[in-house]
Amino acid sequence: MDAGDIFRMLYWVNSIIAICITVKVVLANRNPVTTFAWIFVLLFLPYIGLALYFFFGRDTRKRKYIRRRFLSQIKQKAQPVCNISGDVYIPAEYMRISSYYKSVADAYPLANNNIEVISDTRLFVKQLLDAIDAAEQHVHLQFYIFEDDTLGNKVRDALIAKARSGVEVRLLYDSVGCWSVKRSFFDEIRRAGGYVESFLKVRFPLLTNKVNYRNHRKIVVIDGKIGFLGGCNIADRYIQGLNGGLWRDTMIKIQGEGVYGLQTVFLADWYFASNTMVCGNEYFPQPDVQGDALLQIVASNPVGHWRVLSAGMAMALSLVRNYVYLQTPYLMPNDRVLSALQSAALSGVDVRLMIPEHADSRIAEYASYSYLGELMQSGVKVYLYCDGFLHSKTLVADDSLSTVGSVNLDFRSFDYNFEVCACVYDVSMAKRMKALFIEDMSHCRQYTMQEYLSRSIGRRCLESGARLVSPVL
Repeated sequence: MDAGDIFRMLYWVNSIIAICITVKVVLANRNPVTTFAWIFVLLFLPYIGLALYFFFGRDTRKRKYIRRRFLSQIKQKAQPVCNISGDVYIPAEYMRISSYYKSVADAYPLANNNIEVISDTRLFVKQLLDAIDAAEQHVHLQFYIFEDDTLGNKVRDALIAKARSGVEVRLLYDSVGCWSVKRSFFDEIRRAGGYVESFLKVRFPLLTNKVNYRNHRKIVVIDGKIGFLGGCNIADRYIQGLNGGLWRDTMIKIQGEGVYGLQTVFLADWYFASNTMVCGNEYFPQPDVQGDALLQIVASNPVGHWRVLSAGMAMALSLVRNYVYLQTPYLMPNDRVLSALQSAALSGVDVRLMIPEHADSRIAEYASYSYLGELMQSGVKVYLYCDGFLHSKTLVADDSLSTVGSVNLDFRSFDYNFEVCACVYDVSMAKRMKALFIEDMSHCRQYTMQEYLSRSIGRRCLESGARLVSPVL
């Protein structure tokens, strides 16, 4: 048997396996867009398609370690019912979305919050280190990425110092997000008395069972009184930028009952990763700082029948009356969100969308641009952030609703990742977010339909190809 015979045999074996898997994908009754993307990959990308399906395609949502019922039980045990305000006033126009989040995501309205918007990642790092240094009882950190670099070492050393002083330190990181970080980097925290866990550990040969469902949340809780969340991870590039441009991200600092929501999500994830239940009123102290903001901490996961955050965003877009401004680094929306954006614009709402001119992933950039034509055709105004990389994930609408979190407008955030978002019903917060968006517009150029239509054939092919496979990446 010569090399040609071997190649032909492998080709036919690959083809038979690909056809069998294609039938399995069709029978799974997934989202039609995702199903078609897998069919294309499996049938037209020999060998590569099988490898991608092996790593990313197998649906393990029904495994017991990520059953929705299992996570709900953790939440019920993790968060005591004390200290939370009773009846709270929800603006009438947002009663539907608030009720939806409470019903589907166990996200209770949390009142009396003081919220600070942090748009400078260097300021966030300073406030994070100051908060860790001032901690007296516990420090809980959760990040998708925690690099072994200058910033990562600085934060790690701060955690080591607190652990040695007797403060409870818990660090949760994602196994894929920290794939290149050696275990010894985190062992220093363990030796100091802290606790470190990785989320859904990825090891061969178990890699393919867990690589597709990642914990993309960024949460900090200090003494149960101060909380941070948003889009920023712990790595030098988040403060130094990429390719000479600044990294533009958004974090919020919460003081008030909203910290209870962040603490609940963290402790649920901690149990998920460590099988250790951490609970008690000491983790949910009475807030010593109060404000006027009302919010819900909405956590999503890749199990259950409901795609919590994509449905919530579509619902929010349907409720907007005057304007909605959105920022996202990656734009690969599902049909529900895409239609909601178009419907809002067509109904006369001022819809503005801001994405980076150049993403940190070429395929993500091409896929994102492929959606811009149909959005602009419906009246959506598109702004390309030119002064570095825009990584902010925000929404602000009608001077009354705003969201900040870890959620990108893409298939992965909506369908596969563990994400978290603060949905804030507060005029003051919304006006701050609106002003920040308008300030960011000064670092943008508006993308026009004429520019979109004048793209080269090669560029159009790249965008269409990236869009076709985006649901599987």
